[in-house]
Amino acid sequence: MDKRIEELDKKIVGLLAERCKMQIEELKNLPQGDEIFSAARAKELASFLESLDTGPLSVDVVKKIFSELSAFSISAVKPPSVAYLGPEGTFTHSAMLEVFGGSASGIPVRSIHDVFVEVETGRADYGVVPVENSTEGAVTYTLDELMDTELKITAEKYLRVTYSLVSVTKDMKGIKKLYSHPQSFGQCKEWIRKNLPNVEMHSVSSTSLAAETASWDKFAAAVTSHASAQIYGLNVLATNIEDSRQNYTRFFVIGEHDNPPSGRDKTSIICAVRDKPGALFDLLGPFNRAGINMTKIESRPDKKKMWEYNFFIDFIGHRDSTIVRSAVEKMKEDLIFLKVLGSYPAEK
Repeated sequence: MDKRIEELDKKIVGLLAERCKMQIEELKNLPQGDEIFSAARAKELASFLESLDTGPLSVDVVKKIFSELSAFSISAVKPPSVAYLGPEGTFTHSAMLEVFGGSASGIPVRSIHDVFVEVETGRADYGVVPVENSTEGAVTYTLDELMDTELKITAEKYLRVTYSLVSVTKDMKGIKKLYSHPQSFGQCKEWIRKNLPNVEMHSVSSTSLAAETASWDKFAAAVTSHASAQIYGLNVLATNIEDSRQNYTRFFVIGEHDNPPSGRDKTSIICAVRDKPGALFDLLGPFNRAGINMTKIESRPDKKKMWEYNFFIDFIGHRDSTIVRSAVEKMKEDLIFLKVLGSYPAEK
């Protein structure tokens, strides 16, 4: 190796070590009650890095390096335990690593419900759950859990999702059974229809479990992540089989604490309107009059009352801002109930 590069590497490693020492000291001296992991601080760092001239390096590469440095510093003070829909190799696992880094203590569980239970009982500090996909829409299991929990949404993460067809066999013609999560089947339905029209489709609780199940049967395959193929030693028969190249899944980080304002936040709420003409129009009126940008509205049946619905709404702004507080108070006049799920830094 070029001696000049060696000398530069020594300086870089020394500076990175010094940075970690400084961040560890800063985290140890946080005011009483402040969380070690802070989505607002992570967003502030990402925004700062995006403002820099990174030269030939992509901003994403630089952010990944600094994300791991921050994750190491946090873990040196108090490693966060994070429940996620497992096993290892799921897209939720990938999202967890993107947010918390490889130093976090991951707790894989079998269902979205179990993620909430782990955090509610204190066995995990945080949880990571999928909430919606750009192709298939809302993850209803997560929306239903958010209705009942007292946990808060503390961060969001968008993850580009690509699927592979993996199997013990090397010949796609021998495949008779196909395993995956129902959402994953939905995101790849056109590819499956064209390439495996007569295959038996079996839904399982995660894409990683699909890969594990397929590893036991030479006539089976799984629609899963490339990482799962490596974990279970499977052959990759096809890649990028999702129907849309703009296939993203949005994940929520859930925990017990609220976020302070970060400068650009989202707030998520659940509400139910009174049964009267124009109820939905009246619900949205305060947003319009206050100039608040609503980014999502999703309805879910109320499981306690037939043919009545709850609305999940995301909008730009922090729950503690004067404008948002005023709009929410005005909304309450036309609502049966309203629950604020949390305010968190907006990633998009």
